[in-house]
Amino acid sequence: MRILKTRWFTLFARKNQIADQKLCDAIKEVESGIIDAELGGGLLKKRIAREGEGKSGGYRTIILYRRGKKAFFIFGFRKSKLNNIDQQDLKDLKELARQLDKMTEAQIDVSIENGELTAIEVKGEYP
Repeated sequence: MRILKTRWFTLFARKNQIADQKLCDAIKEVESGIIDAELGGGLLKKRIAREGEGKSGGYRTIILYRRGKKAFFIFGFRKSKLNNIDQQDLKDLKELARQLDKMTEAQIDVSIENGELTAIEVKGEYP
């Protein structure tokens, strides 16, 4: 399983101090069938708790997910800043997901080298 972040999401995670391990844990939950919403086109919404708080007041992430293959964290927001994404945002995210989903492993590697994507190192055993 490859777990990746877009450049935008990498900045969001850094600003909000969301550790890569929390993202790995979120994907483990997704692999176990624990998701918050299916948005279509392989997109999922997954809540991530803020440090010292629960998930309800935490972050919402949008993930392109392909079981057992790859997961791209592409968008995130704080529940206190944005209630939900609108239809235009969803349409734009689905288009981005289509582009990411078509990428070959070689293209993903080049995007990592160019800083467009960041690979998350999975520590320990993974599902």
